[in-house]
Amino acid sequence: MAVGDVTMPHMHVVNGVKIGSTEAYVRYPNRRDLVVFEFVEGSHVAGVFTQSAFAAAPVLVSKKHLAESAIRYLIINTGNANAATGQTGVINAQKTCTKLAELAGVESSQVLPFSTGVIGEQLPIERLLDGIQPALQDLKDDAWTEAAFGIMTTDTTPKGASEQFELDGVVYTMTGISKGAGMIRPNMATMLSFVATDAPISQSLVQTLLKTTVEQSFNRITIDGDTSTNDSCIFVATGQAGGVEISSEQDPRYSKILEILQRIMNRLAQLIVRDGEGATKFITVAVEGGENTQECCDVAYSIAHSPLIKTAVFASDPNWGRIVMAIGKAGVPQLDVSKVQVWLDDVQICRDGGAAADYTEEQGARVMAQAEMTIRVDLGRGTAKDTVYTCDLSYDYVKINADYRS
Repeated sequence: MAVGDVTMPHMHVVNGVKIGSTEAYVRYPNRRDLVVFEFVEGSHVAGVFTQSAFAAAPVLVSKKHLAESAIRYLIINTGNANAATGQTGVINAQKTCTKLAELAGVESSQVLPFSTGVIGEQLPIERLLDGIQPALQDLKDDAWTEAAFGIMTTDTTPKGASEQFELDGVVYTMTGISKGAGMIRPNMATMLSFVATDAPISQSLVQTLLKTTVEQSFNRITIDGDTSTNDSCIFVATGQAGGVEISSEQDPRYSKILEILQRIMNRLAQLIVRDGEGATKFITVAVEGGENTQECCDVAYSIAHSPLIKTAVFASDPNWGRIVMAIGKAGVPQLDVSKVQVWLDDVQICRDGGAAADYTEEQGARVMAQAEMTIRVDLGRGTAKDTVYTCDLSYDYVKINADYRS
């Protein structure tokens, strides 16, 4: 069960975007597992992808196509990652693009393929190809929720965010979906996310907006510390709602677009953590007082990745020594531990590097028992700060991943 409010909102239609899906039986029967996005001609598309050296075949093909052409279609399959599949995997990703392009009347380089699922197995390519026509025949503008279901793997709930807003008297929409529940850590994670707006934004700014907002959202989450082979995040601006194109960061409308996109990305990223495999608790790790952002992130991730801390949170055990252990191994140069402070929500557990004199075990246990909590650290050496989001590590995480291929 996901933690907290994971309600799927009303998903506003984005002018210039159509979505179709079908049951292609990529791995599992009787579920939608093939999704196609169609973008109106003239849309501006940007992407960021995994930094894994074992990047999946669809990632390689998508990066190539994105650099070559004006993108018109996305195709996403679940159940099979098409990763660690060698040249055959690349050929199959290209075949997928070619078949869709032939049916849609575009160039194959105008199609971006995405896959998620089991690594190291070849795609059931014929079943996938046979599913493209039904998916195209299903295209409609109000299918965001269906698409959110269609890209799920071990997710227990679909993930979406959507807002409407006004700029200079014109009403615009921004809507997005994501998937992911395990093999999640920054740069990016076993996650896919697709966000679109009908606001008119130049190609260069679409890429800038995406990179900026991903850094503080999808690159600030971790479930198990494992970076996937298939991570991809796409942002599209169709421009179909009208208005003058936003082509400069100095445009007064840019800051509003950035604010809304950051909120959408934050929501989609945090939904992934809330739906972490086996998760029972949502944890915010906030680190302040650093000399720079990097050391704040290093400490936050050291805490968020620690299986000892994550299992203690699962058990509601306020074993705060594990937190200072994680701070100590984060590699902060010449850290003066006598200046370090640590809180669980509003309860200070560590003061000036040692146990807070007024701290009691009952106070810590009260916070640890909550479904949502914050671990806050002040390093006492500067003004930098940053935040990472994670979840606990439960029995069910082991069960889900032990049974993943069965």
